[in-house]
Amino acid sequence: MPKNDLLSLSRQIDIVFKELEKEMAHLDSGNVFVQIRNNMIGKFGIRHNPISGRNGEWSGVEEGLTAMQIKSFRQMAIESLKFKNHWTHGEISYEFAIRKGLLMVDTVIESNYNMANHMIRYPRATYSEANVE
Repeated sequence: MPKNDLLSLSRQIDIVFKELEKEMAHLDSGNVFVQIRNNMIGKFGIRHNPISGRNGEWSGVEEGLTAMQIKSFRQMAIESLKFKNHWTHGEISYEFAIRKGLLMVDTVIESNYNMANHMIRYPRATYSEANVE
């Protein structure tokens, strides 16, 4: 596999979806997440409930996403990167479900900042310095 620092974020998303393709083929809903640090994907995966209970009985997923739905999902995920602005650390979460045979996807884009990084750029003023006017 090529080094990650040579890959664009959209190419990394493409690789993530190809890696998760077999798992998504057995799911009809869930949440794909990617954690980003310095515009590089570190951790990624799927959160889902593989079984659900109704009327006192457990049932598994009958059908998962089709190959065409997975391809469409991957394209939507890559397109969603257009809404990521001016941040390099965070998480993108794609909630998906099949409803009446249609793939529904909601995207949440979360930026994260580390205060320690800001304190280096903007040294902390002491109370005595702050009160001098």
